[in-house]
Amino acid sequence: MKSAQALSILLSVALTGPLRAQRIEPLRLVETIPLSNVEGRIDHFSIDLEGGRLFMAALGNNTVEVFDLKAGRRVHSIPGLHEPQGVCYVEGLSRLFVANGEDGTVRIFDGITFKELTKVSFGEDADNLRYDSATRQIYVGYGQGGLGVIDAQNGKRLGEIKLDGHPESFQLEKGRKRIFVNIPSAQCVAIVDRNKMAVIVKWPLADERANFPMALDESDDRLFIACREPAELLVLDTASGKIVERIPCVGDADDLWYDVARGRLYVTGGEGAISVIAQRDANHYESLARIPTASGARTSFFVPELNRLYLAVPHRGSHQAELRVYEATQ
Repeated sequence: MKSAQALSILLSVALTGPLRAQRIEPLRLVETIPLSNVEGRIDHFSIDLEGGRLFMAALGNNTVEVFDLKAGRRVHSIPGLHEPQGVCYVEGLSRLFVANGEDGTVRIFDGITFKELTKVSFGEDADNLRYDSATRQIYVGYGQGGLGVIDAQNGKRLGEIKLDGHPESFQLEKGRKRIFVNIPSAQCVAIVDRNKMAVIVKWPLADERANFPMALDESDDRLFIACREPAELLVLDTASGKIVERIPCVGDADDLWYDVARGRLYVTGGEGAISVIAQRDANHYESLARIPTASGARTSFFVPELNRLYLAVPHRGSHQAELRVYEATQ
């Protein structure tokens, strides 16, 4: 009897062992960089690929933190900011643009010396930033409802696009001249024509609220939106605005990334996890993994060229602030 039991156990291990060994998490933690003296909420990121530098908006600390990715350490801190939220580095111009929520300015710095060159005022709550490389223009979401446009080369304000509420994440199409804008207070997605500098259509979200982060799959005409109420990922057809899929995701979502090479979506939320969702085809998606992180760790940055997801972890209780680096696996 004992021999039969032993044989059964050995067979079980032999069969399940290889299966366990084959299971690989879609994101693997490869590095943790401590952030001593960084307090409060942490917001968005940008990268200098050529120079191997990462920029992080430390909103509650009123600084932008600069990391040397090769060395794996923080190398500089830009002080004296006013609730930095959005940050955008433009490689060809070696300029760093920082949107400040408290005073509504976009401050422009030299990308090497970090000397402030000029600033552009938008009144209040300057937030997310996006760069259009074709026109060399910076778009900034701000105030109670607007997208501002800045000439990235000379720092001049070019105009504004009126919206129905404060814009959160927004995405610029490369193949067409549309901008998709999340407006949580209006419970809708606004579509902007960049040539007309105006909203051309609005897609209401009937049962979904707090639509903050957004990502775009332009080749499949799909727009991804993570909502907080309820906590789910929406997949929209960019031709019609129709919701084609809903998938549960982490709560308090603040960043969302589409990994084209792997057909995956990464949603980071303050609930303390990363939701990894697999794209089977343009209309079908499924939850792949839920990776525990830390309370309040909701802002992130995915760099496909490096196969890395960078996650900001704020100081909470005895846990000090840090930057976590995950490798996207096959």
